Amino acid sequence: MTDAETGTVERGLLRRGVRFLLARPRALGALVWWSMLQSAQTFLTGYGIAQALDKGFLAGHTATGLWWLSVTAAGVAAGALSAGRVYRAVAALVEPLRDTLVRGVVERGLRRAVRDGRADGAAAVSRLNHQTEIARDSFAGLVLVAQTFVFTTAGALAGLLMLAPVLLLVVVPPLLAGLALFAWSLRPLARRQRDVLIADEALADTLGGTVGGLRDVVACGAEDRTAAEAGDRVADELRAARSLARWGVCRVLALGLGGHLPVPLLLFLAPWLMDRGVSAGALVGALTFVAQALLPALASLVNGIGGAGARLSVVIPRLREGPAPALPAAGPVPVPVPVPSAAPARPSDRAPAVVLRGVTFAYGGRADPVLTGVDLTVPAGGHLAVVGPSGTGKSTLAALTAGLLAPDAGEIRLCGEPVTGRPAADLARLRVLIPQEAYVFSGTVADNLGYLRPGPVPGPELLAAAEAVGADGLVARLGGPDGRVVPGRLSAGERQLLALARAYLAPAPVVLLDEATCHLDPAAEARAERAFAARPGGTLVVIAHRISSARRAERVLVLDGARHVCGDHHAVLERSALYRDLAGSWSGADRVPEASDPAGGAGDADGVHPVAGAGLADDRGQVVADGALRQPQLLGDLGHGRAVGGE
Repeated sequence: MTDAETGTVERGLLRRGVRFLLARPRALGALVWWSMLQSAQTFLTGYGIAQALDKGFLAGHTATGLWWLSVTAAGVAAGALSAGRVYRAVAALVEPLRDTLVRGVVERGLRRAVRDGRADGAAAVSRLNHQTEIARDSFAGLVLVAQTFVFTTAGALAGLLMLAPVLLLVVVPPLLAGLALFAWSLRPLARRQRDVLIADEALADTLGGTVGGLRDVVACGAEDRTAAEAGDRVADELRAARSLARWGVCRVLALGLGGHLPVPLLLFLAPWLMDRGVSAGALVGALTFVAQALLPALASLVNGIGGAGARLSVVIPRLREGPAPALPAAGPVPVPVPVPSAAPARPSDRAPAVVLRGVTFAYGGRADPVLTGVDLTVPAGGHLAVVGPSGTGKSTLAALTAGLLAPDAGEIRLCGEPVTGRPAADLARLRVLIPQEAYVFSGTVADNLGYLRPGPVPGPELLAAAEAVGADGLVARLGGPDGRVVPGRLSAGERQLLALARAYLAPAPVVLLDEATCHLDPAAEARAERAFAARPGGTLVVIAHRISSARRAERVLVLDGARHVCGDHHAVLERSALYRDLAGSWSGADRVPEASDPAGGAGDADGVHPVAGAGLADDRGQVVADGALRQPQLLGDLGHGRAVGGE
């Protein structure tokens, strides 16, 4: 970006920022009102000390000196009171900006996903998680430092004028020179800050793609090339950061010139000043104004605008890339979210709910296929369970069926309609996918449960859905449909219950549960699966976490490397040795007599451990260990990035 373009962007940001503030006169007025108390505190800090010396202690009037000191102390108390109110006023200005930016990022991401059939990847995640927080914190910092500098400087200069106008001749020129130097360095600082953020996005995108494709990297022997590419991105960000640090020296020089230089000047010119009527108390008061007011205020301004301001001038245009409405003057901005239409698709009596014909998929052109020639038909209203060891393609199959991945060969249909190439909003009419990391967001219970519905869901219907999947106790504990959901306060199992109730209410006929009950106990899992199986007009496909899920299903699909076996429970027992090993973990009345003995310990060569070790929470001997046991991850509003199909 050229200097002219940079200047245009900065002027545009300044205009939008001013309009944004002026559109909130109540919060802005509160900020100005309480800031005036801070100006009074600054004024009394130096003026009170000067009067205490000249009219009190140096004149032999101790009581007068103490009285002026008490007035100064009262000003400090008033300033402390105003500080809390100032932060409240700043929060009222800052939080609407953050909400606006998040809505804009989500809106553009959804629009691109619908238009292009894909999201922005790691760069979009960086904008949503990292850069919006930079923008919010930077904007808050700018408001605070500008408020502090303006009102503190006003109080200090008024105090100097009241003490002796000649003092302004010593203090103001270096202050203006420091401000001029700092203003000159702002544009280069903004350019360097932009370089740092662009390098950060490139690094996030590269590392995100690398982590998501580790299987392909190893399969293709591209470890060295991938490491070199990541190293180049790290080196680019390091160079940008070093250049930014070099220009940061200008901030130190500006601070020294405008904030530190007046102190030795006042001391050096003290005889000259006193010859012109400046008293000893006024000289001490001037030093107090400079050291205790102007210097800290200038330091906050230089560090705040030099850091936060430069970041904000870069982040806001990055967040607002692409067509988007301007910053709103006030009030909430509705976010268009692709939701199922009011008349959701239902499979006809003749069209199966899920059809896969010769589906083959590999993560990369040279990688071995994860799925090869898979043929599968799930009738409307059917119930299928998918089982198999880690890495056999269970989650990949779910992602392909949901249309999140495109097969290398073959055809996939949902309710008679082809899946490949369809926009996400269109696919939402046909299917709903709940992954292992259930997503809930801050809002009401009704907002979370009715998210996939095109309009408001009646309260009785919400409660009935929650009861069906076993989330009624949780909903009651949260305060009913109007209760607040705070994701960080919910366990992983509670988040899964809310996500299950949301999927139950969705109008889509096909429900895909990709280990979506792994944090629930077996009884709760059974209740949820039976509810989906009995859902009117619904079809259920379960990526099984426990082998008991397969026993409940009408049909079972066993994935075992390049092989796959499908049929009912007894047919698959006869045809699949792997399934016999998995079913061999059952005990008591549930144990299948014809199943083989367990395959052995967790260290078996086939990597399958039919019985997870004793002591696992909620385990009843029905867990199929899907590789190494992992501690469940606690999630906040957003889950961590993970490549689709990384079982």
